[in-house]
Amino acid sequence: MANSIAAGTELSRCFAAFSSNSHNKPNPTKTLLQKCRINGVSSRVPMFSVSSNKVQPRKDETSGHMFAVSKSDSGESSGGLTYEDAGVDIDAGSELVKRIAKMAPGIGGFGGLFPLGDSFLVAGTDGVGTKLKLAFETGIHDTIGIDLVAMSVNDIVTSGAKPLFFLDYFATSHLDVDLAEKVIKGIVDGCQQSDCALLGGETAEMPDFYAEGEYDLSGFAVGIVKRDSVIDGKNIVAGDVLIGLPSSGVHSNGFSLVRRVLAQSGLSLNDQLAGEPITLGEALMAPTVIYVKQVLDIINKGGVKGIAHITGGGFTDNIPRVFPKGLGAVIYDNSWQIPPVFKWIQQAGKIEDSEMRRTFNMGIGMVLVVSPEASHKILEEANGAYTAYRIGEVVNGEGVTYH
Repeated sequence: MANSIAAGTELSRCFAAFSSNSHNKPNPTKTLLQKCRINGVSSRVPMFSVSSNKVQPRKDETSGHMFAVSKSDSGESSGGLTYEDAGVDIDAGSELVKRIAKMAPGIGGFGGLFPLGDSFLVAGTDGVGTKLKLAFETGIHDTIGIDLVAMSVNDIVTSGAKPLFFLDYFATSHLDVDLAEKVIKGIVDGCQQSDCALLGGETAEMPDFYAEGEYDLSGFAVGIVKRDSVIDGKNIVAGDVLIGLPSSGVHSNGFSLVRRVLAQSGLSLNDQLAGEPITLGEALMAPTVIYVKQVLDIINKGGVKGIAHITGGGFTDNIPRVFPKGLGAVIYDNSWQIPPVFKWIQQAGKIEDSEMRRTFNMGIGMVLVVSPEASHKILEEANGAYTAYRIGEVVNGEGVTYH
């Protein structure tokens, strides 16, 4: 094979979380890496989500990968923008799901569980998607690492696991040390928020592979939970309550559609978001909330039966992932405040309600399924300590409906 992909330098980053020994790497990389020893973690199992209007979600139970295909009754788009219009390939996603299921049966959930004595290690991996494109356009690079950590640690905490460590992968055409330092600072911040160790990573410099000034990010996290404390949703019953924890905005999913809306509207990222003291770019780049400490604290109070991280697929795809067969959810309309950025996206893109609900988190980044008794305590203690909403309940019959 020709060296057209990466005929450059790969700089291994292996900085121990509890050690001060540095690595013998040439400058300036050595200087950069020495600034990155600290705490961190993250996790996710891949999931495909493609949508139009009338939702017909499908889940491959063997692989754990999810995708959803939706059309209007006539089989055509209703005219508003959809995630599919933004370039998410339904057929390719479906085909990959089938192939993965054949190669790796048994994969599923928000994180993968590996038995270890009386505990499980819980692992997952993710990136931040095309939100990186907005980072390049806005020049905001010091928070994108928080997004990277959040996408993984928020997944593994859904099993009740405490994140232990995180590793990252930073790849670029030409290493800009100052830029990379900003990005990794965000990873450090995310790890500190998660109370976990940034154990190491990889810096790959690959000429001609990425556009000048651009880079790609991915990472993975590992956590741990006692076997008898795993949150798996198996004991969820009709009548249980859905508690929603607010998001900071779009988080790190749906940006292909966001970018299509931006292109169609002709607006600039520097334009003021209507009624808000920030620009549209700043609103879209708000870092993903890391829910680890808050969720673990709630779990310790008892009564938590299932947890769904609301990422790609929104409520429509993610909440049912934690339910036993035969159960669904009713979501109460107007039970929380939808952030203005989602209203702008919907209006500017003329996007259907169903499409918004299965592409974006709509202001709720984490959903906990709890017993009615536990819900009262959680909501009472939420005052002052954190914000939480009663957003719905578990019902007989599958799927998610809105009342």
